[in-house]
Amino acid sequence: MMADEEEEAKHVLQKLQGLVDRLYCFRDSYFETHSVEDAGRKQQDVQEEMEKTLQQMEEVLGSAQVEAQALMLKGKALNVTPDYSPEAEVLLSKAVKLEPELVEAWNQLGEVYWKKGDVASAHTCFSGALTHCKNKVSLQNLSMVLRQLQTDSGDEHSRHVMDSVRQAKLAVQMDVLDGRSWYILGNAYLSLYFNTGQNPKISQQALSAYAQAEKVDRKASSNPDLHLNRATLHKYEESYGEALEGFSQAAALDPVWPEPQQREQQLLEFLSRLTSLLESKGKTKPKKLQSMLGSLRPAHLGPCGDGRYQSASGQKMTLELKPLSTLQPGVNSGTVVLGKVVFSLTTEEKVPFTFGLVDSDGPCYAVMVYNVVQSWGVLIGDSVAIPEPNLRHHQIRHKGKDYSFSSVRVETPLLLVVNGKPQNSSSQALCHSSFKAAV
Repeated sequence: MMADEEEEAKHVLQKLQGLVDRLYCFRDSYFETHSVEDAGRKQQDVQEEMEKTLQQMEEVLGSAQVEAQALMLKGKALNVTPDYSPEAEVLLSKAVKLEPELVEAWNQLGEVYWKKGDVASAHTCFSGALTHCKNKVSLQNLSMVLRQLQTDSGDEHSRHVMDSVRQAKLAVQMDVLDGRSWYILGNAYLSLYFNTGQNPKISQQALSAYAQAEKVDRKASSNPDLHLNRATLHKYEESYGEALEGFSQAAALDPVWPEPQQREQQLLEFLSRLTSLLESKGKTKPKKLQSMLGSLRPAHLGPCGDGRYQSASGQKMTLELKPLSTLQPGVNSGTVVLGKVVFSLTTEEKVPFTFGLVDSDGPCYAVMVYNVVQSWGVLIGDSVAIPEPNLRHHQIRHKGKDYSFSSVRVETPLLLVVNGKPQNSSSQALCHSSFKAAV
């Protein structure tokens, strides 16, 4: 290529790069120039901007010789929408064949495969890009893809989740001011949280990563996926007010995406049904309730009443039986409560398994049990003992409605004694939740 031709090609590529950068800036900074009320138009506006950009790119290219970089940029422009583009796949595949070390083309092709649902090919692209050059985009995307890879066993999936956290941490280390890296690290921790029995320390790491994403990048606050995923975590942490706010914000930022609205509605319906059942004590008639409570016996405490209870520290101890009404917020160490089940409430997600417990004429308390297999449950009239109960008072206000109740959180059914009998290990399962990990 002659010097003049090289200079011309360089000038063309710079123009193309500028057009594509402007297109992505329009998409990523949409809410800096538009109000949230315009959210429903965003996808259409981005589509129109993409078509305009592609037309301008054709004009810039003219009869200039097409090379790998130009193919990559056109493929990237087509890849700006959430939808799979067959044309982008063709262009980007050509680009990596012409120039195998063009890392951005590998990253873009990986995103195309991800949108196509071909997770294995996406994984190959991002891994391949990293063999040519360590870069934060490949690390970010590899973190997401690892969690979605098909596996033959739970152990293999767990290893992928741990590796996903490692890749996200590496991306953050490469650029601590990149909000997307922090967001993806939050998602990796969220996946780890649900994969390891909901460790509160991991949930805090996820929340911290999401907060950092918003701190270093104001565009992160306009990411509906961040709000949905964080709301999912808040829901399992029983921070229902924050969960509802997050689902609502995600719905406002992406009105055509049905999931946030559905999740918000499901949680509102759950809270409404729960508070109604708690208030009516499961609609149990007073005479029947007195009969149920009169049948409670010390034998129903099982190992919680005879000194065989083993605390988290491994120490055997005798627990003091106390009324539900005397519990303090937080973990009530050295205490056991015993009551009768007056209702149970299941949701579409099946977790937590929720039931109402009464031990006197006092109020009914919600008991929320996590990490349960779908077949596990308790029946109305069962006697249930809860050692060292973890109490929480809820005061929730959302869109003009108030919900107020008290609940006891139980991390595993193995902690419960039902009708005097401890629960066996087959009642426990790891909890899994759905959350969106968008490219």
